[in-house]
Amino acid sequence: MITVLVQFKLPQPVSREQAQEIFLSTAPKYREIPGLLRKYYVLSQDGGTAGGVYLWRSREAAEGLYTKEWEAYVRERYGAAPSMTYFDSPVVVDNVTNEIVSDA
Repeated sequence: MITVLVQFKLPQPVSREQAQEIFLSTAPKYREIPGLLRKYYVLSQDGGTAGGVYLWRSREAAEGLYTKEWEAYVRERYGAAPSMTYFDSPVVVDNVTNEIVSDA
């Protein structure tokens, strides 16, 4: 599994409520993305940086989303280009489902 941390600096800080409204408006488009296991929308406590933490089945699946068109969409929607950092995630602890998941 692969975790990708996506971040972008907002042109102006937003409140948690504003971010929640924006994030809810885009969330449905991530429901049927092949290989995407989970997405967490994130907002820094000062409201100046936003992004997402994505859990993917593979790097190839992640790269299927992070295209030039997707980067342009983020830039247009949020006013800043995203940065992406990839991490291997060999084990995930899920306390909601009471599972420990390994990609081995």
